[in-house]
Amino acid sequence: MIVLLGVLLVIVGFATRRNPLLVVGVSGVATGLLGDLSPREVLAAFGNGFASSRGVTIFAITLPVIGLLERNGLQEQARNLIAKFGRLTTGRFLVLYLGLRQLTAAVGLVSLGGPAQTVRPLVVPMAEGAAERTHGALPEKTREKIRSHAAGADNVGLFFGEDCFLAVGSILLITGFVNTTYHQHIEPLHVALWAIPTAVFAFLIHGGRLLRLDRTLARDLATAAAGAPVAATVAAGPAGVGVAEGKLK
Repeated sequence: MIVLLGVLLVIVGFATRRNPLLVVGVSGVATGLLGDLSPREVLAAFGNGFASSRGVTIFAITLPVIGLLERNGLQEQARNLIAKFGRLTTGRFLVLYLGLRQLTAAVGLVSLGGPAQTVRPLVVPMAEGAAERTHGALPEKTREKIRSHAAGADNVGLFFGEDCFLAVGSILLITGFVNTTYHQHIEPLHVALWAIPTAVFAFLIHGGRLLRLDRTLARDLATAAAGAPVAATVAAGPAGVGVAEGKLK
């Protein structure tokens, strides 16, 4: 059980807001040493892990491509596209994206979406465009709320959708650990099937939160619009009184 101290290091590191890469690296080294691995074996494990996960470096190609697309008007085209669907509100659009993200993750296409390649260049402009069509110009605080919900829809869809795919890393890790440690025989297909009800409930619960977002945006924008004239009147009041008093004197 002492090997699990590496997990404690990860929790403490993230709780104290340390550098994630440094926290994971130190925790990995500590776990390897506590597991009676030599420094050379720990280094070899890091090398094998990097070699088997070279796909994580794909961002070096995707980020410049996304940058060029945005420079040539990708976000503007996304806003123009969403403006053609009159009944598609921000919440409804995000529910559709949540369902699409879950379905694609459930069949193993986990890299099809994501914050960098899909949410920022496509989902956020379309969600903001739907809100602008209904409410007009949006304050920055409202834009930040829409962006956070767009990122949340992507995370929830991926997290609960990928567990329905029997060849995903988390499923293989669970079955491998349980079968090796407790001498059981759990098939990845069984774990994936039991993840389907959880994914369905996650879609229903988070989809309801996204649909409620439309009412929240309408209420916040109505409150901001009602408060703006009052604030302007209060700000101009003392100046007007001062001018009148000056004329009386």
